[in-house]
Amino acid sequence: ASLVRLVVACSLFAALAFALPFVAPRLLRDPASAELAAPADPDAAAVSGPRRVTIDADTRGSFLTLAVIDGFETRAVIDTGATMVALTEATAGKIGIHLPRDAFTQPIATANGVVYAAPVTLSRVQVGNVSVVGVKATVVPGDALGINLLGMTFLRRLTKFESTGTQITLTQ
Repeated sequence: ASLVRLVVACSLFAALAFALPFVAPRLLRDPASAELAAPADPDAAAVSGPRRVTIDADTRGSFLTLAVIDGFETRAVIDTGATMVALTEATAGKIGIHLPRDAFTQPIATANGVVYAAPVTLSRVQVGNVSVVGVKATVVPGDALGINLLGMTFLRRLTKFESTGTQITLTQ
């Protein structure tokens, strides 16, 4: 009987040792912040409290994240200094926005000078479990924009956003 208890106890200990690395981070994580890994369903019926996501700054201080734009997952920088959401022409093409050259009529200032962008409205922009519908944006032609920017036309639609310098938290 003692041997059986010892074997059972060792088996339980081994199972705990195997599972602990997977379970411990979830137990220790702040429940007020959300992970970026898998976007939650924004249309889920049971939502308790605000939706929130926290993004850490990269080594250059940029808030690089994965965003789901009209169903397409892409990398983007959360940019509080950008007036609008700005998409590269390549990203726009991947989500089904194909614009003729004469659609690029909106002058915008970039780090590389003034370029003409095309105004569009995105059906949905989502970061983690934070989602906004009907977002005004611009499509920047060619390679004038190195990465997609999530600017104020997205951020202004949130309940709040706050930056500590090393993190930005988006709340809906």
